[in-house]
Amino acid sequence: MLSSSWRRANFAFVFLVAALLFAAALHSVAAESLSLAIKGYDPVAYFVFGKPTPGLPSIEYEWDEHRYRFSSEEHRELFKADPVRYAPQFAQFCAMALSRGEIVEANPEFWLVIDNNLYIFGKPTGPALFKQNLAENIARANRNRALIPDR
Repeated sequence: MLSSSWRRANFAFVFLVAALLFAAALHSVAAESLSLAIKGYDPVAYFVFGKPTPGLPSIEYEWDEHRYRFSSEEHRELFKADPVRYAPQFAQFCAMALSRGEIVEANPEFWLVIDNNLYIFGKPTGPALFKQNLAENIARANRNRALIPDR
């Protein structure tokens, strides 16, 4: 016959394992519910490689209610150290459209890095148009930042 202290210890162990599994499942569901930033592209790659680079699902980091993907662990660590430096200026929205008061989802293939800031655009013409009147476009897009929907 099992002693009551052994049964209590066994029950506590089973309860602890179940609680840990439940917590891990909740974290996984919460992480999956966060939207994928920049359609899964590595934000650091624009600065390091000078080109859009898809990130890997196995190398992610959660920041500002988004899941960011990276092409390497090193890029993830750079981002973690200074996410504001690497994240796009207007989340996943087109900087040029926002300067016009419009909300358009950006395509990470159309981009600019200006003054160490990443801007992404909805169309291939976006970067050239944005640069034509750069200071004013940046100022207007920043004024219209309030139009960006809550996540």
